[in-house]
Amino acid sequence: MSEQTAAEDAGWFAGLDPEDADAAVVAVREGESAAPADWPSRAVEAGFADSEEDYYEALHEATVAATRRAVRERERADDRQVIHAIRAMDDLASTTNELAERHAEWAGAVYDDPGTGVAYARTVADREPESDVEERVVSLAERVTDLAAERDAEREFLERQVPAVAPNLASMAGPILAARLVELAGGLEDLAKMPSGTVQVLGAEDALFAHLRGNAPSPKHGVIYTHEYVRGTHPDERGSAARALAGKLTIGARIDHYSGDYRPEIEEELDERIATIRARQGGDGE
Repeated sequence: MSEQTAAEDAGWFAGLDPEDADAAVVAVREGESAAPADWPSRAVEAGFADSEEDYYEALHEATVAATRRAVRERERADDRQVIHAIRAMDDLASTTNELAERHAEWAGAVYDDPGTGVAYARTVADREPESDVEERVVSLAERVTDLAAERDAEREFLERQVPAVAPNLASMAGPILAARLVELAGGLEDLAKMPSGTVQVLGAEDALFAHLRGNAPSPKHGVIYTHEYVRGTHPDERGSAARALAGKLTIGARIDHYSGDYRPEIEEELDERIATIRARQGGDGE
């Protein structure tokens, strides 16, 4: 019997101190066996457990701890930080716009120079309040500007972080669209495993479900519509442009996940393909 076979036959608990939780986690995550065996009985024979019940309790604790560690590692991964950041940016944008609208309504009833949006809130935030009502209006304006600043900070973070996490995806799609694709897919690895047809319609799930129910035509694109190569192409050729873009983004995501090196030739091929599509009849762009 080889040493490898002997180690496999010994079970994941071989040589472990039952009180060493960290070692048990490593054993569960990294151990393997060529064939099933009566592991509870072997654990008792090896002195790892006093009974089969003790073995199953130890196995349960080790597998739960291993799962928790895997979740922590996944949540701390760079692409997960991108997901959190893009969601935070979107939430901040929605909240900022809603509060800015509310502020504009209130401030318009207090001051003689009504306005709209964050720019107006910044103007009001610089004023010295002269009454309790004005104090509340100015305070709300300050909150709006603070939220807008945080939204912008999240965007700046993404513009720095995404090229480091997914250089090919960020170069072709731009950092923000790349972040949205990673978020919609559930992670860079999940995106890398998707077929290009799925990447093409990410973000168009409602339209896709409506199509599957027979209530709408099949969507040609999802969130990648915001890319200039799709939005800026003649409507008759947008489907082709979306397929070309999705195909290269899929390749880029796979390179980013599995090797991480930047390959400019992928983007060059995309540029050439889009130029060919736009050169077709009626495809000069809008």
